[in-house]
Amino acid sequence: YPSVQELMDDLAAGYRRVIADVYAAGCRNLQFDDCSWGMLVDPRACMIFDTDAKGLEEIKEQMLTINNMAISGKPDDLVINTHVCRGNFHSTYASSGAYDSVAETLLARENVNAYYLEFDDDRSGDFAPLAEVSGDKKVVLGLITSKKPDLEDPDTIKARIQEAAQYIPLDRLCLSTQCGFASTQ
Repeated sequence: YPSVQELMDDLAAGYRRVIADVYAAGCRNLQFDDCSWGMLVDPRACMIFDTDAKGLEEIKEQMLTINNMAISGKPDDLVINTHVCRGNFHSTYASSGAYDSVAETLLARENVNAYYLEFDDDRSGDFAPLAEVSGDKKVVLGLITSKKPDLEDPDTIKARIQEAAQYIPLDRLCLSTQCGFASTQ
């Protein structure tokens, strides 16, 4: 590509075509499984993306721009959500790190209806980044793990939901497993 912007334009156009195709086939709720944001929060992000802190900020802005360009012009009755995936291959994970470093970009400015965020263990950090979620977007708290057979304690889950409600109203919070995808099947 002669420029990064031309690459970004083509990526967004490709996503818009897919969105139009799935909508035409009857889809009204589309969820992006976005592993890139999960890698950006990892403490090793500079190494993973082969850049420095300033370069990571540029990558975040580029990714946000591509996502919002792809979503622009979507039908009003199409719900689009983002799952920030950290990997779930054979019940393991690919990245760690709190959402703090992407909160002001992704959570505040991506034009989606909801975020599916993994919070099933300590590697995801605390709920403070949820304060950046803009508008009336919902957050689906991935508090239930699919990585081990032990059931979570209901009182612990309820307490964690109340903790998250300190940052975003309870009526905008939902509960799920940490990952709604089985990417290897």
